[in-house]
Amino acid sequence: MQKDMSSRVDGAGAATPSKMDWKRLISDKRLGLEEFHDPRHHTRSDFQRDYDRLIFSSPFRRMQNKTQVFPLPGSIFVHNRLTHSLEVSSVGRSMANEVALRLLDRHSDRDLMWQLMNIGDIVATACLSHDLGNPPFGHSGEKTISTFFTEGEGMALRPLLTDRQWSDLSNFEGNANSFRLLTHQFEGRREGGFAMTYSALAAVVKYPYSSGLAGEKGKFGFFESEEGIYRRVAEALGIPELEPGRFARHPLVWLVEAADDICYQVMDIEDAHRLKILSTDEVMNLFLGFFSEERRAKMLRMTARLRDPNEQIGYLRSNVIGAMVEDCARVFCEHEDAILTGEARGSLIEKMSPRLAEAYAECSATAHSRIYRSPEVVDIEIAGNRILTYLLSTLTEAALHPERNFSQLLFEKVPAQYAMRSGDLFERIQGMLDHVSGMTDVYALNLYRQLRGLTLPAV
Repeated sequence: MQKDMSSRVDGAGAATPSKMDWKRLISDKRLGLEEFHDPRHHTRSDFQRDYDRLIFSSPFRRMQNKTQVFPLPGSIFVHNRLTHSLEVSSVGRSMANEVALRLLDRHSDRDLMWQLMNIGDIVATACLSHDLGNPPFGHSGEKTISTFFTEGEGMALRPLLTDRQWSDLSNFEGNANSFRLLTHQFEGRREGGFAMTYSALAAVVKYPYSSGLAGEKGKFGFFESEEGIYRRVAEALGIPELEPGRFARHPLVWLVEAADDICYQVMDIEDAHRLKILSTDEVMNLFLGFFSEERRAKMLRMTARLRDPNEQIGYLRSNVIGAMVEDCARVFCEHEDAILTGEARGSLIEKMSPRLAEAYAECSATAHSRIYRSPEVVDIEIAGNRILTYLLSTLTEAALHPERNFSQLLFEKVPAQYAMRSGDLFERIQGMLDHVSGMTDVYALNLYRQLRGLTLPAV
């Protein structure tokens, strides 16, 4: 990476990050189609095309059958990965548009208008795709995959892989897998994967560093196989490398992260109310905590006009999201310089006004104590762990011994786009994970039953 992009040296000789430039950060150049890049601005921008491309894609559509938190709906409809992503996208677009208006008032450069007016579409697209790489069965799916390698039969692979390859597997991360899904050239597919714009790709990477820097939380943004792609995108956009393997965030990542945090916390509370895990009074008190006494009185008068408790909670939820969107936009603009130099830390949520931050923390504490350990959630995590562990074990055995008869039969069940027939072991393991992480809950369950001989085709 070029020196002038990564840092500058001040008068005392200390290296400090160089400031990122909005004009460079907002780029409609497409991965894999760079030679066809047309710098002219069209009625329908390339950022809008990104959004539409995702909406019509199979990986996005499959998210309707992936658990978000609660088991997939019976008589009561709760959020799945797809509805969650759509809501995050809506909130992210609103927040980005608010930021754009504030920044337009601040920056006098008229040439910057095009860049800033496009950030709503970029953030909306990144929000749509932020969960594409997550495996089935909710948040525990990632943990099941990583612990298969650190606690289960996958430990046998350790002597056969490099340190970096092992780190990628043992810290399996949905965010890194989303970047792979968007950019990797799967078998028979086009170069550049989804051929997304550079800005949309960079805005997805919440943790812009490799698995070797994942730390105790095991979070990172790209596998070794995609690091070269991320470096290419970062260099083109002027994103500095703060230390070897660790980059500054693209500024729009902060908005994607905030939109995700707002939606999963607030919407999980609303889902818990619909499932009668939390009472109407409990949820009303949580949501009213975001507002002043005067505002609460006005909102209570409005809820009194609604007879349906779900409508009352829905009304309060919309006000909570609106308040957080506006305040996160304010925080982003107040910290613009620190964000553009890569020196900002924490999250926009943490820097909200005290009342909002405290109310959000109360919602988070309630979710962890009352929702994420509820019997409904634990049951799906236990079942998902057993199903995924069996599939991982069976497919890993096939990847280790592709010459065996059962392996050859099993490969017939794996779509040809996944590299389980590769001559390289790690590529076969990655192909196996591509397949498993892309499964819906129902497909994983059906395959589990088939491989265990619990179901047979109709004769």
